Amino acid sequence: MLNSRTSTRTDWEKPTLAVHMSWWGMSGLGEGGREWTLEERFGKIAEAGFDGIDGFIPAPEEEAEWRRLLAKYDLALSVNAYPKTAADLERFLQQVRAYDGDVSFINAQVMAPFLIDEPAVSLLGELKRLAEKHALPVHIETHRGTITQDLIRTVGYVRRLGGLPLTIDFSHYVVAGELHTISDEAEELLGELLVHTAGIHARVSNGEQVQVSIGDEGEHPMVPRYKRWWKDGMKHWLQTRNKQAAALTAVCELGPAGYAITIDEYAGRTQEISDRWQQSLLLKDILRQAWSEALSE
Repeated sequence: MLNSRTSTRTDWEKPTLAVHMSWWGMSGLGEGGREWTLEERFGKIAEAGFDGIDGFIPAPEEEAEWRRLLAKYDLALSVNAYPKTAADLERFLQQVRAYDGDVSFINAQVMAPFLIDEPAVSLLGELKRLAEKHALPVHIETHRGTITQDLIRTVGYVRRLGGLPLTIDFSHYVVAGELHTISDEAEELLGELLVHTAGIHARVSNGEQVQVSIGDEGEHPMVPRYKRWWKDGMKHWLQTRNKQAAALTAVCELGPAGYAITIDEYAGRTQEISDRWQQSLLLKDILRQAWSEALSE
């Protein structure tokens, strides 16, 4: 089912930004030496001002509790899919339809990293058609280890298909290409993908690590560049919103250790170098600042 807060509506005068918190990003967070419980996580997310949770379709035995908590805390739910084939996505979309709850959109990491050229274009075209068939928003994420892992090829796929709804996460291209500085050529290619922004995953890479601490106030030198990319994507979405959902969703997606940099992983330590929850709150604020600027420009 499509969530009413992000489904198509006629009131195009009031486009909105929905900021979701990654459920994966809540892993290992807590206080006093213990992790937050299920409901504590919901409460923290709602209290912090997030609009929803980006996670997964709840297991059947957990559906009732998730529906109760989503309703109690007035949070939307977006979910992630990992199809290798069109048949995989077909099965997943059927699961979404069968789920007795609302889903804002599906973020898809297409797990076919060695599929290239015409076969890749064909698969992405099939996935696009399936989303249209089921009338469900499916956004293809720009992500390492997937069909979109190569920036140049991904731009080619989008050109061939005449467009593709994308979840923009440029941290993957920055780290995969070691883009410590962004050349004009890279900016041009990234700009072509921003035209097709359907969603955003917020994380900052410095060209060496995929997820870095951006400082207490977002003072990391890469932050202005990411903010500009996010704002440009938002502006493109605003220009074409009559063809999309009424709300653009951005997800604060900071992963736990392995993704997060730890003090000494080789000694078995998992202490992260920054407070992941506070970093998520900071990213939320930066996204909302970018949105405000996109609306005014």
